[in-house]
Amino acid sequence: MPAGIGPAGKVSRIEVAFAGRRYLQAIERAGGVPVILSPFHDSDPVELLSHFQGLVLLGGPDVDPGFYGQETHPTVYGVNRERDQFEIGLVRAAVHNEVPTLAVCRGMQVANVALGGTLVQDLGDPEDHPDVLHSPLGFPAPQEGILHDIRVDPGSRLAKALGGEHLVGASYHHQAVDRLGTDLDVVGRAPDGVIEAMEHRRGWFVGVQWHPEDTAETDFAQQMLYDALVAAAGA
Repeated sequence: MPAGIGPAGKVSRIEVAFAGRRYLQAIERAGGVPVILSPFHDSDPVELLSHFQGLVLLGGPDVDPGFYGQETHPTVYGVNRERDQFEIGLVRAAVHNEVPTLAVCRGMQVANVALGGTLVQDLGDPEDHPDVLHSPLGFPAPQEGILHDIRVDPGSRLAKALGGEHLVGASYHHQAVDRLGTDLDVVGRAPDGVIEAMEHRRGWFVGVQWHPEDTAETDFAQQMLYDALVAAAGA
């Protein structure tokens, strides 16, 4: 999994590369061994991924709108073009090599952009859409996401992985997939129509807008998604 990038602070006097512990634990529960990839790596993405059996793209800050040909909305935050470029390269390599991939939240958005799609840069103030909240009030300050219903298309890889077509996911985002990238299909939506899941037409490549790792310890369906990734990877 490609690491996030954090600023210097009390934990480290220099910039850090990191991955959230919940991702690592979900992969470990599935029987996999998580490896964190430095986003500063300058090797060829296809060659780099050849050393691994699967890929997880993590959540995090917004993708630079320049990568999908748009001006930046005032609410866009945390952009790091170096991380964006690294992950875009990994997505294209994963599709090329058919490396089993789970793209989570920002990861799903990066995947869509990497394959030529666009994003909704802001879903609006959560207080204006109280029926389906996609982020907690005060986002991005609160630490935990907010739960809402998601419907998944029957027959999709995602439905098979989750063991059903209805779930409740932990949501923590203010952007969403808009125009789909090449060879991607929508396989899940929130009650308000926001795209919550997509799949590539080749290989095991699944993107989800919610955070399955946030509730995977207690919600078996969410853990099953990581189990399915590890199984597809043959780990």
